[in-house]
Formats: sequence, structure tokens, C-alpha cells
Amino acid sequence: MEFLHNSLLELITQTSTNLPPDVRAAMAAAGVNEAPKTQASQALNIILSNIDMAEEDAGPICQDTGMPTFYVHTPVGVNQIEIAKTIRAAVADATKRGKLRPNSVDSITGANSGDNLGEGTPVIHFEQWERGEIEVKLVLKGGGCENKNIQYSLPATLEKLGRADRNMEGVRKCLLHAVWQAQGQGCAPGALGVCIGSDRAHGYELAKGQLFRTLDDVNPDPRLAELEARIMKEANELGVGAMGFGGRVSLIGCKITAANRLPASFFVSVAYDCWAFRRLGVRLDAKDGAITSWLYRDPSRPVEKMVQGEGLPLTGREIVLEAPLSEATVRALKVGDVVIIRGDMYTGRDAVHAHLMKNPPPVDLQGSVLYHCGPVMLQEDGKWKVKAAGPTTSIREEPYEAHVIGKYGVRVVIGKGGMGPKTLAALKEHGAVYLNGIGGAAQYYARTVKSVEDVHLLDFGIPEAMWHLKVDGFLAIVTMDSHGKSLHAELEASTAVELEAAGKLQPA
Repeated sequence: MEFLHNSLLELITQTSTNLPPDVRAAMAAAGVNEAPKTQASQALNIILSNIDMAEEDAGPICQDTGMPTFYVHTPVGVNQIEIAKTIRAAVADATKRGKLRPNSVDSITGANSGDNLGEGTPVIHFEQWERGEIEVKLVLKGGGCENKNIQYSLPATLEKLGRADRNMEGVRKCLLHAVWQAQGQGCAPGALGVCIGSDRAHGYELAKGQLFRTLDDVNPDPRLAELEARIMKEANELGVGAMGFGGRVSLIGCKITAANRLPASFFVSVAYDCWAFRRLGVRLDAKDGAITSWLYRDPSRPVEKMVQGEGLPLTGREIVLEAPLSEATVRALKVGDVVIIRGDMYTGRDAVHAHLMKNPPPVDLQGSVLYHCGPVMLQEDGKWKVKAAGPTTSIREEPYEAHVIGKYGVRVVIGKGGMGPKTLAALKEHGAVYLNGIGGAAQYYARTVKSVEDVHLLDFGIPEAMWHLKVDGFLAIVTMDSHGKSLHAELEASTAVELEAAGKLQPA
């Protein structure tokens, strides 16, 4: 197996940095189908530019490279123990090279292993088959979309949809609800992997397995094919849109399987994946581990560019912000404004926010810009460099943000997916705003970082540390302002009306 390590390293690298052709085609179609000059269209332009940048620089498409999950088929007699050891070594190597973010955290102590290795990570599923070659498939599914996975136990009463029974109509209601509840927190437009039936644990596993189907395939079961097509149509009529900004494209794929169940149980398990739909596979020579072929991509085929021309066009109406910011400057902003940030910015996510509830910040945050981000960082020649730096889902910080804003004088909070009423009240009281960045656009935002000025609280691990960055050209949209208005709350309400109407449609 002299080539196995390098083959696996190449699989990890390509999965993290280069979306497969079927996903590229779906995202290109989303860009064409979205109404021009809208917030959703602008978000899609940034997403498409980011896809190009990641491939050009071999950098992570999204900074959250998730929990690497491998599905391995081996011929009878192949040593699976050695393959598992090599997978772990390749994961650690890829992390060291900045292709994966160190994401493995001890659930008891909170300590980050730093190399994506630990109890239960990476996830490796083995199965034997009667072929002479090894197959390895990999999916990288970030925490934002993983948090929007959902499982239903039918019969159930669903918000805005009423009763969902143990039949295909009940399943349809569950899947529409799954798309609606994700909103922008799941980095729409997303894709659903679904399992009807099985038990709770295996149902989720089978649902995630559906994400290995190509987005353009047709289900061999005509009943499930019909349901997949109907969900695609109806979900895209809800109006969630890219990043939850509203729009025509909320879903790029829906893949469904069914498994036998216990008479007492009827589960519908949904694995929600974001637009950064990262999955690839390889076939390997069973003797030396060399790659014999790729799944989902043809390496001899040139990678098509997602953006034609200059990429994201600016209108000239963007508002430039540079910290420290005054209350008057921030209160002049309103929902829908597009801003460009220059100057100092601090990252802070889960660990930093929890720390600030009991401890003063290591820097002066008065008038500051606080970015919900866990970047991928590498040290080169003794200096830190940002390899990927998109926003993380902000709602996790809802228990803390009002305190941080009120006590420390933060003026701008940046993340994705919006925040709740407690934060909105603090924005209004103290004169601050929430900006929505484009989830997954890790290369786009990394290019706006001109220097890493310092790092604090590094003991929390690279993703959770507080990084002091100098940025220029950092674009985001005001979605919660200091006047009590929230685009996220408005979109949730308007899409709820569409969801309720969809629930009243007659069965096909």
C-alpha cells in the first residue's frame, strides 16, 4: 500500500477545495434562475466567485470542513485496520496543510486535538464487497448544516402544516418543514438526504448516504422519484432563497430512500447539506493503494469557471465602515444596506462568547466589529496566515450576544443566519447592527484579510481563538438594524405563509 496515504490525502484535498460537476451545475443554474439585482442574487454571485477561488488556490471552499466521514468498500481479505490507520494519518496530514480545519473537540473537556483525530473522529464506515478494488467515498458536512438535520416521528403535528400522518403525504409535509426550518442557518440553497423508516440511528445514517447520489440522477423507485420532484418544486416556491435572503432557489437536491421499520415507529430522517456540497470518491488498486479512477469527477476534464467576467459587481452605493465606529454611524444603517468593512476586526464564536460572560475581553471592543468566524489558519515563516474565513451560524451566540454588546460596546456583529429577539433588543438599545455574511464563502472573505495583527485565547484552539484581523473589502448585508427591524424574522414569517399554503395542497 505504498501509495495509499497520498491517494487519501488527494481525496481529502479535492473534496475540501473543488466541488464536483453535478453540484457546480446546480449552483450555476441557481445563479441563472435567481431574480437579478436582489440580495439572493448578490449572495449567489459571491458563492460562485468563492467556488472559483477555492479551486484556483486549492483552499477550503468553506472554513468549516466538518467531521470527515469516510465510506470504504474493500475486497475480502484486505486489512481494514491498516486502511483505517492510513485514513487517520492522511486526515492529520491534511489538517496540518490547511485543507481541513481542526474540528475534533473533546466533548468532556472542550479541548481541541488540533489534528482532527480523537475518539470517534474521523468517522469511518467499512463494508466488504466482491470486487477486486477498494472504494473510498468522503463527505465533508459542516456544523451549520449538520445542526439543521432533523428527524420526525409520525404521526406528528408540524408548525404551519398541521397533522402529518404515516403516509407519503405526511413525509412530504416533513420535508417541506425541513427546508423551512433551516432558513439561512443551513446556508441555502441546500440539499436533502432522506430516509423514510428504519430506526432512529440507522435512519440518519441512510439519510446521509443519500447525499452520495448525484444531484441529476433519477430515483429508480417511481414513487420516490415523484416525491423528490415534487419536493424540489414546492420547496423552491417557499421563498427562503440563498442564505435565507428570500428568492427562487432554496433547494438544489432532494434524494430519498426507504427502509423497513418497526410497526411502532415511523421515522423520517433528514440530513440537510449546504450549497458547499462536498463529496467525492476514489477507486484504489487493492495492492498498492494508487488511484485508478475518480467518482463524481473527471480529473482530465477542465474545471469550468462559475463566474464569467469580473465576478461580483459593486454598485457604488455600498457603505464603507471602519472601526472604531460611533453610535451615530451605526444608527444611520438600515436593513438592506450593503456595507464594506475596512480596518480592524475581531473573531469570536462559541468559546469566546462564553468566556466574555465571566471575564473581560483581551482587547478593547468599544466601537468594534465582532465576526462570528472560526478560520482555518496556518503559520508560515513564523506569521499566521488566513486560509479560509467564512461566517459561522450566529444563533448559537444568542444567549450571550446582548451581554457582549451592552457591556463591551460592540457596534457591529457579523455572522450568518441571523439572531433572535434578545440580540435584536440589544441592537436597538445600544446602537449596534447585525451583518449577514455569505455562509461558506471562506475564500472570498479570506482574500479580504490583509494581515493577522494578533491572536488571543489561543488555548481555546484555532477555530475558537480571538483573532485580530486587518481587512479591506469585506462585504456584508445589514439584516438586523438598531431600529428593531430583522430581515430574518420577516422572511421566517413570510415563508411560513407559503409553507402553510403548501400544506393545504391536495396529494398528487
